[in-house]
Amino acid sequence: MIKLKRAYEEPAEADGYRVLVDRLWPRGVSKEQAQVNEWLKEVAPSNELRKWFHHEAEKFAEFKEKYEAELAQGTGKEAFAELLEIVSENPVVTLVYGAKDTVANQAVCLKEWLEAESS
Repeated sequence: MIKLKRAYEEPAEADGYRVLVDRLWPRGVSKEQAQVNEWLKEVAPSNELRKWFHHEAEKFAEFKEKYEAELAQGTGKEAFAELLEIVSENPVVTLVYGAKDTVANQAVCLKEWLEAESS
């Protein structure tokens, strides 16, 4: 099972294995508060793509296409493969992210792609 959770929400035992999927550490959150098992920076969108998207919901469809292309090559590809392995080894994985928008963010994309790959 793959779950999503903002870094600003309280961690819970039910979260299972927690993976931070942001390139930047969430502002104002300590490592103790975040309680992540792993921080996969390389699976996050590139700085260029992140800055272009700027969490503008109307750009989400195009962002998703560009992000998927990034994950299909280079270090993004390796990080995505590592994340797939984590999902296969753990009954519950929570993708932790910092974005305010809970619908249009990279973790939503990752969850969708991971579920498609692992089914």
